[in-house]
Amino acid sequence: MKRWLLAAGVYNVAWGLLVGLWPNLMFDWAGMARPNYPELWQCIAMIVGVYGVGYALASLDPYRHWPIVLVGFLGKVFGPIGFVQSAVEGRFSWWFGVNNITNDLIWLVPFFLILKGAWTDAGPVGDLGSFLAGRNSLVVFLRHAGCTFCRETLADLSRQRKQIEANGTKIVLVHMGGSEEFFAQYGMADVERIHDPERALYKAFGLRRGSLWQLLGPGVWSRGLASFRKHGVGFLEGDGFQMPGAFLVRGGKIVKEYRHASAGDRPDYCTLS
Repeated sequence: MKRWLLAAGVYNVAWGLLVGLWPNLMFDWAGMARPNYPELWQCIAMIVGVYGVGYALASLDPYRHWPIVLVGFLGKVFGPIGFVQSAVEGRFSWWFGVNNITNDLIWLVPFFLILKGAWTDAGPVGDLGSFLAGRNSLVVFLRHAGCTFCRETLADLSRQRKQIEANGTKIVLVHMGGSEEFFAQYGMADVERIHDPERALYKAFGLRRGSLWQLLGPGVWSRGLASFRKHGVGFLEGDGFQMPGAFLVRGGKIVKEYRHASAGDRPDYCTLS
């Protein structure tokens, strides 16, 4: 994946320089009239070249930088569609479509596989190891700091905390983002927290990204409106598709778990602990 993205980056920069410096070259080769405003074609060359820089940066971590790949993939889908329409109507020479083969079509499958992998990757398998050894821990995975349901979760945990800890269970929060002040407003600033922006622990515990139904289904909207009135929302910090979950861990082993069927589920953490 990294090599494909790096190759796409090099190609885009090279194509952008070629067309930017010689804007009439491809029109002459395809037997078409030169454009009245070559500056517009040079502007397209600049955009393609800048995309190349984005692909090269995305090659450093393809899964993390999937939005860049998605934007490129959409362009490589819609570009050939627009060309075919223009060629059928006689405004473009079919020979000009060579651009779409090298610019778009040969990259479609690699870009699609990168996006598929970023969506379905199960990640490494493991647990919190020595961090949880020898004690009981209620490990609660939040979605993102802006999610109204995560704010509701913190409020529920804060309210149930004494009862949970009375059983000898310590709360551990796993999150992708959120400041000290964010957790403090729910009285959870002193709770052990693990910042996991790469979602390694989410994957290790088998928490996947949700479907549109799980994230935006009718039930989620109705629950969201009720939660919003009490807790509001904030800015997205983390992967907005990530599903939450809660696990009771004893001696490094999961003995109870709650995997959310939808983002709006509201488990009873006292029962779980």
